[in-house]
Amino acid sequence: MIPVEEAMARLLALAPALPVETVPLAGARDRWLAEPLRAHRDQPPFDASAMDGYALQGTPEPGETFRVIGEAGAGHAFTGVIGEGQTVRIFTGAPVPDGASRVVIQENTARDGEFITITDRDSGTNIRSRGQDFRIGSELAPRRLRPSDLALIAAMNIATVPVRRRPVVAVISTGDELVMPGEDPRPDQIIASNSFAIKAMAEAEGAEVRLLPIARDTESALKAVFELARGADVIVTSGGASVGDHDLVAPVAKSLGMEAAFWKIALRPGKPLMAGRLFGAALLGLPGNPVSSIICAELFLLPLLRHMQGDPAPAPRLQDARLGVDLPANGPRSHYMRARVDAGVITPFGSQDSALLSVLSEANALLVRPVGDPARATGETVRYIPI
Repeated sequence: MIPVEEAMARLLALAPALPVETVPLAGARDRWLAEPLRAHRDQPPFDASAMDGYALQGTPEPGETFRVIGEAGAGHAFTGVIGEGQTVRIFTGAPVPDGASRVVIQENTARDGEFITITDRDSGTNIRSRGQDFRIGSELAPRRLRPSDLALIAAMNIATVPVRRRPVVAVISTGDELVMPGEDPRPDQIIASNSFAIKAMAEAEGAEVRLLPIARDTESALKAVFELARGADVIVTSGGASVGDHDLVAPVAKSLGMEAAFWKIALRPGKPLMAGRLFGAALLGLPGNPVSSIICAELFLLPLLRHMQGDPAPAPRLQDARLGVDLPANGPRSHYMRARVDAGVITPFGSQDSALLSVLSEANALLVRPVGDPARATGETVRYIPI
């Protein structure tokens, strides 16, 4: 068995970053920006009014009177020059006219026809300077694009963006015992559930997922389903990766040309995890137990997908919390315990059986116990992965 960290390094080495493609800005949400973007203009592109009010020169005192000589609105600039004793009615976002050095908010004025009188002092100029947000050439570094990033890119006057191609993931469930949801199972069969979680997790990480038919426990059936996975960037199997008589994933994959990277890791749950390359794709063989399968997908599949899309730090993000119960020493495998975090306190569930989906559904964290971690007391700081 190899450590989790070594398994992660070997897995990421199986798949380089995906090619770059250009997409319209409107379709770039949650895509990984592949190259830095540089602004094509200043923002704001001119000195702009931050408030509705009156643009004028100097620092007026209460009681001073100014003559209104025009109006400026957003998209409708005043093209003249403001002189001494003059003002222009101005609205938020409008360009500040030449000659003006401040905008007096309308609440601090009283208007009578063509004149205004200052009624109170303003605390500032109420002007947003040209380039206050960003300048021409300001750079946006590669990242997964959020809605706020799309607004920033649009303000930079950029209409298309270079992003990493979405990874294509083929998901294969294996086993004679499986039937699809909605079917009528025999007494000795169960409902296939792992693939639906894996598909949802991969799609949330930006992948396009192909859910392939269940592969039955024969070499010919598994080979046929593997053939359907050709063209994918990642092939994920669920079940059949252990050492029983019906665990055929490893031998069948090898017969089809798989180059193995590892098989079995020092992990609980998920010891029989395997990985390699098949048909030019990264192959990740997940355990069949539902909890083991989903936790291994969280720990390995999602970092792999982030890595392929350009994330320089794809590993799960660890956070700290105070332990809510005493825990005994951990053994020779890293243990990722289902737990709940509430108000900074993390409490693992009493049962960690790898078949209990109901417990995983209630969990919002995986409490990380390293190999040989000593006994921990209530209140100690421990690390966890949000899920």
